[in-house]
Amino acid sequence: MSRILALVLAATIFGGAFAPARAADYSGYGGGGGAVQAGIGARENFNTVVPRVRSSGGVRIKDVTTVKGVRDNQLVGYGLVIGLQGTGDSLRNSPFTEQSLQSMLDRMGVNVRSANPRTRNVAAVVVTADLPAFSGIGARIDISVSSLGDASSLMGGTLVMTPLYGPDGEIYAVGQGALAVSGFSSEGTNESLTQGTPTTGRIAGGAIIEREVPRATVDTPTITVELRNPDYRTAIRVVDAINAYAVQTWGKPVAREQDFRNITLTRPAKISSTRFLADVGDLQIQPDQAAKVVIDERTGTVVIGQDVQISTVAVTHGSLTVRITDIPNVSQPAPFSDGQTVVTKDTVVNAEQGGGNLAIVQGASLDAVVRGLNRLGLKPTGIIAILQAIKTAGALQADLVVQ
Repeated sequence: MSRILALVLAATIFGGAFAPARAADYSGYGGGGGAVQAGIGARENFNTVVPRVRSSGGVRIKDVTTVKGVRDNQLVGYGLVIGLQGTGDSLRNSPFTEQSLQSMLDRMGVNVRSANPRTRNVAAVVVTADLPAFSGIGARIDISVSSLGDASSLMGGTLVMTPLYGPDGEIYAVGQGALAVSGFSSEGTNESLTQGTPTTGRIAGGAIIEREVPRATVDTPTITVELRNPDYRTAIRVVDAINAYAVQTWGKPVAREQDFRNITLTRPAKISSTRFLADVGDLQIQPDQAAKVVIDERTGTVVIGQDVQISTVAVTHGSLTVRITDIPNVSQPAPFSDGQTVVTKDTVVNAEQGGGNLAIVQGASLDAVVRGLNRLGLKPTGIIAILQAIKTAGALQADLVVQ
């Protein structure tokens, strides 16, 4: 009985000493109730993260800007794709493929220089890739593979280990793996079918980074960001949004525009560049854009910007069709003559011109412009011709870009 009482008494006296610690016991640790630092030696303060409600219809600043100096680097390499089902390069027409095959086999201890191989299962390819900024050794990147010789398809092929070089001639990555080809090609005696581009492929995560590029320095007191689509109004809106948030959070503005593309940010004290850019990048703005009309004459594509306006003009459009037809005729010689049967052609030229109605086209908004062009009832090629003529007349209040 006495032993039980002793245990109860000990639990009562020392229970508080061995009680599990609570989160509230550490509030204010390290500075008299101040904010807890993020890790040993960290400078940023968790109080800088302020929850914000995103407004609808806006665009995040991180989506319209990039940090100056932080960019991708392009890599290129030359290699071989093997395992093709008779759709590779013909070694007679592609001597570089034969030389590459012989060199690869020589490095593996196989001498085929006197054998004169005639395989069609190999294709010479060029491998390209983009090396993202801050990529470390061992990370994987996607690569694109394109045929260099007369191979008809790369489907089912495997890329052999290929070094990828940078502009300085150094090897930054090595690519290898099975290709994913979206297109295909099939042919018979009298007909062939091709869909997509079967001579190009892609390997997701097909290259391993072996060397790092010099890292851009962003942990500096000032950081410069660039607009993806330079515009004066967009630059001012970005600066105003950042400064409005900075005054509430850090008590002073931190952004200043340099021109219509570059914006300088002054990083506050006790916060890292990564956290600073993350907070600023979540702010939303409404980007502005210049009035522009983009025309692709090859595909008949017309893209009209929101602020495009057309002054009042009268437009008519007529089509001229010229049809040339060759009619073959057989000329027979007279009986019992020394003549020969020959084939002659009669050429018939027919020209037709369709009339066009005169219509008035004007619009102070995108909807009005589209309605005015649709009123003419034209095909894309006709709309392209009319837009070019309206621009020449000075009535198209926008930049016309012809691709």
